Amino acid sequence: MSLGFDLKEVPGDLYGKRRQEPALCLMALAAPYLPRLAKLTGLLVRATELEPRPVLEQRLVVRERELIAVNDDVVSLLLEAPDRAALPRWWPGAHIAVRLPSGLVRHYSLCGDPADTRSYRIAVRRVPDGAGSAEIHETLLPGAVLTVQGPRNAFPLLPAAMPTGPDAPISWGPRRIRFVAGGIGITPILPMLDYAERKGMDWSLFYSGRSRESMPFLGELERYDGRVVVRSDDVDGVPAPSEIVGDVDERDAIYCCGPPAMVTAAASALADRPAVGFHVERFVSAPIVDGKAFEVELASSGEVLHVSGQRSILDVVREARPDVSYACRQGFCGTCRVKLLSGDPEHLDNRLTSAQRQNGDMLICVSRAAGEGDRLVLDL
Repeated sequence: MSLGFDLKEVPGDLYGKRRQEPALCLMALAAPYLPRLAKLTGLLVRATELEPRPVLEQRLVVRERELIAVNDDVVSLLLEAPDRAALPRWWPGAHIAVRLPSGLVRHYSLCGDPADTRSYRIAVRRVPDGAGSAEIHETLLPGAVLTVQGPRNAFPLLPAAMPTGPDAPISWGPRRIRFVAGGIGITPILPMLDYAERKGMDWSLFYSGRSRESMPFLGELERYDGRVVVRSDDVDGVPAPSEIVGDVDERDAIYCCGPPAMVTAAASALADRPAVGFHVERFVSAPIVDGKAFEVELASSGEVLHVSGQRSILDVVREARPDVSYACRQGFCGTCRVKLLSGDPEHLDNRLTSAQRQNGDMLICVSRAAGEGDRLVLDL
């Protein structure tokens, strides 16, 4: 069968967040079977029902460290294998889970070159009261060794070309792409820009921050003259929603990574344009909308905790048990998985399979009780 694209350009790890592009999910899931299939018709697989594949764990060394944004205190780290062996390939939008020497686990977007098989690059902004970012900024010097899982991808960029028929090629990719980044949200976007540029795609970038001094990688964006709009709040003011999304229209797509206010503004500007593909990566928990209050009981102690409609189970449990593990806070990494012993849950994650949920697994960073006033008993 003749395809209009290279199979290597299909992101293979789509068991994270649900995408609005069905072609992407279909082709990624079908990729291992294409040599044996004459047709793709009838291949219907739900990505969220697949058992996640094992994720590679390896030890990497910090080879280089560079301060890249003074006002926001952002450092870039270059990670390599101790013997400089080749690392697993990745696709724009991917991230790795980093286990720090203290045992804390944090997720960081890969912002280097996917074609570079010898190193990974991440950028870390120092977060006020953030234990993970503080450890990286204060202790991780060149030569430090980290344990890394991944790469995995919950924010994949749709390939520029998808299968084409012998007579009438059909492109399933977006007509134009609008990239939107706020501050450190530029990290997963950077590799996407390079891919879009190499493939000759029609794209633009809107990049904003509190000040230019707080915005990392400005120097690397200079080569995209004419396609990039950079603005800072201290000079230009807070951007309007219409300015963020630009003139996107039907069959266009937006890839957005930034603070909650930026994501909310972009979503509001697209309220009357439902045909625009809107893809979002968040570095903080998504806001809880229409949440209902309920109770959580810790089975080991019998302690009962009140979870308000505006807070997550994880937030409340960590106040009582600070050692509870977590990482992404968005329901796709699985770090905060616990056993539900009784109660009626509302599963809001994009990671667990139906079998795992029936077995009592629950991700407490996003999932909640099904009804107001209900009680969930957790094996904690």
